Amino acid sequence: MMIRGKNIGFALTGSHCTYEEIWPQVIKLLEAGAEIYPIASPTVAETTTRFGVGQEILAHFSELTKRSVITTIVEAEPLGPSKLLDCLVIAPCTGNSLAKLANAITDTAVLMAAKTQLRNQRPLVLAISTNDALGLNARNIGTLLNVPNLYFVPFGQDNPEAKPRSLVADMDLILPTIEHALQNKQLQPVLMERQIRAVR
Repeated sequence: MMIRGKNIGFALTGSHCTYEEIWPQVIKLLEAGAEIYPIASPTVAETTTRFGVGQEILAHFSELTKRSVITTIVEAEPLGPSKLLDCLVIAPCTGNSLAKLANAITDTAVLMAAKTQLRNQRPLVLAISTNDALGLNARNIGTLLNVPNLYFVPFGQDNPEAKPRSLVADMDLILPTIEHALQNKQLQPVLMERQIRAVR
């Protein structure tokens, strides 16, 4: 399915080392003709790390999408009744956000957007990036794999020797995953062999 003209919510959570892989995917979606609505968690907006300053990350996100970034629950809530988004992707989706979503906790703009998307029975796409996916978060992934209208960007172990419990989505597959999700299909295979990433 073509995504030209589709309204795509693109939500960032706090996997700071992954943002360099995310920006090219935002650009791909824009070049494919999607309308992007940027959303970010407080961890993105308020945290300064060796990978960047929160406010600078938001400014870059806003510049790419030509829209203000939604950062509060109050700003995200209207996405539900307006039924604005054809699809919402959370990329990167941290283990923290993954666990909250699996347990119906709504305490950030990203999770409010996800809740409203599922309420509207519209596609929600997760591109996970978490060091405990094969640890305590494994049960949450199992839960979410069975949620209607929720789809995963295919993922695999990014460094089995250094981080044996870590799983990261192949961010290059965000666009085709969205295209499949808009047809109520999961891009396969979900589990894949990933290229080894250096620990950052």
